[in-house]
Amino acid sequence: MTWSQEAWAAAQPTYNKILAHPFVRQLAEGTLPMEKFVHYLQQDALYLANYSRVLAHIASRLDRGEQMAAFLKFAADGVAVEKAMHEVFIAPFGPAREMSPANLLYTSIQKAQATEAVEIEAASILPCFWVYLEVGKHIAAESTPDNPYAQWIATYSDAAFESSNNLAIDICNQLADNSTPEMRQRMTEMFVLCTKMEWLFWDSAFKQEKWTI
Repeated sequence: MTWSQEAWAAAQPTYNKILAHPFVRQLAEGTLPMEKFVHYLQQDALYLANYSRVLAHIASRLDRGEQMAAFLKFAADGVAVEKAMHEVFIAPFGPAREMSPANLLYTSIQKAQATEAVEIEAASILPCFWVYLEVGKHIAAESTPDNPYAQWIATYSDAAFESSNNLAIDICNQLADNSTPEMRQRMTEMFVLCTKMEWLFWDSAFKQEKWTI
């Protein structure tokens, strides 16, 4: 198996729990309360600002020019998607003032990989691509055109996002192929951890999590 196949198999139980989460189920049904969705997007704006920086940092560490160019494009696309999506849904409510505990944990995990091997840092960002694509496609298959969250669903289920996701997977596979078995295992462990963080991010949004101190 490729590294990505091994990593997805290891993360499959967590992914199944993501699909079963009420945030995702209600998003597909169009019944998710708007305040929960806005809370999610407000936190997502803060997350994506950090995510784009992590993508750019990975680009600076890659040796092959085409890999570097791909990650720089991922970073630019992340900023563009954030701007378009959040102007539609967040503008009437304003931005979040601070990260939720779950958001801070997730972004801190990703930023901490800057001092690890680039293979580990790359594995840390892949669930945000891959899980979102699979969730987006799953929801799109179940949803209806009048779903109030149709724009979000279309963004994460379209062909352009799938193409970017596949390229990110390919690059991670290339990195894994040129590494040791121990490094591949560490990449898988990071992929699984960050897939769990995707579940936690949606759970935090559903609960509209705030600091209690």
